[in-house]
Amino acid sequence: MGSRKLWIVFYIPCLKGMIRHWKRAFYIDPFLFYSKGTKSKEGNTMFEESMKTNHAALARKNEQMIDRWLYFTSEKSALDEKTRCMAVLAALLGCQGMDEFERMVPVALDCGVSPVGIQEIVYQATAYLGMGRVAPFYTLLDRIFDARSIQIEDDRQTTMLETRLRQGNDIQIAYFGPQMKNTWEKGGDRARVNEWLASNCFGDYYTRKGLTDSIREMITFCFIMAQGGCENQLRGHTNGNLNVGNSKSFLIAVIEACVPWIGYPRSLNAFAIVEEVCKGEEKK
Repeated sequence: MGSRKLWIVFYIPCLKGMIRHWKRAFYIDPFLFYSKGTKSKEGNTMFEESMKTNHAALARKNEQMIDRWLYFTSEKSALDEKTRCMAVLAALLGCQGMDEFERMVPVALDCGVSPVGIQEIVYQATAYLGMGRVAPFYTLLDRIFDARSIQIEDDRQTTMLETRLRQGNDIQIAYFGPQMKNTWEKGGDRARVNEWLASNCFGDYYTRKGLTDSIREMITFCFIMAQGGCENQLRGHTNGNLNVGNSKSFLIAVIEACVPWIGYPRSLNAFAIVEEVCKGEEKK
């Protein structure tokens, strides 16, 4: 009996040590699964390879600078490559980066973003940037798709003129809460604009097929962040992102992904707003 107790006293600590060893041996860092993406034959991700290929002309006379910038864009991201590319395309629309947008469309296609998805990003930008800024991107995207023999039917509209107001307002309520119901009825001087927000911004764009609700709110966040000077709207759409399931950590990753394209000042403003809004939500 005494020897049995001695064996138990010896065995239990050993077992605990073995468990700790197994945990260390078989621990898999979840960060390893973040957007490393599909590996090419050279060992780089599809994103890294496509970035290098599509920026080769720019690097010809700017080799050191572009090489270092490409190294920066290859920093590990918590976004998958497809989502990362959509965020960058939206940010480039926001900051009016047409030349870089032209280089990034092939990268996005290589990383799995569908032509429909890219077209919907451009379409939705119209509501937040205006046709004056976005029309050149329509022309550019048409030219890119024509060169690649990509044909897309514009058949993704789901509302009629008679239903767009109600359907758009339903989305506003889902994203931002019941206080959004029929805001044009109590909007004062901006009642008409409130109606347009429901019927046009949400009824004509957000109701379209081709992108999920969470991606639509994410790209809106990127449009607003990248154009700058729209902090109140960025606060509102930070809340909208949280309400459709995009977490604080997701939004932080989105901002990080866009830093090489929009620079530090606007990125830091966006970080501060996400922090502010999320702290406010925690206090509720």
